[in-house]
Amino acid sequence: MKKLILASILVFAFTDAAFAAVRTVTLSVPGMYCAVCPITVKKALEKVPGVSKVNVSYEKKEAVVSFDDAKTTIKALEDATFEAGYESSLKATGKEDSAK
Repeated sequence: MKKLILASILVFAFTDAAFAAVRTVTLSVPGMYCAVCPITVKKALEKVPGVSKVNVSYEKKEAVVSFDDAKTTIKALEDATFEAGYESSLKATGKEDSAK
């Protein structure tokens, strides 16, 4: 009986990890107005738990972010840029929500 309970606990413990996926989204960050702005946005996004990669383009006024969707959300990414002084929103392109 103890083995069955232990096995059940282990199955449930690893179930969330099995459904987690790395997602890549593009955020529009229209408020970037100088060459230093992308550095600030990148640092803010890198502090979000689960973020694995951030590329910020001043010219395109966007940030491409790869993250573990079991650890964070798009809302948390948007909140991080907002707290750094830059509003952002999910950009509608073909790059969003790609699982790797």
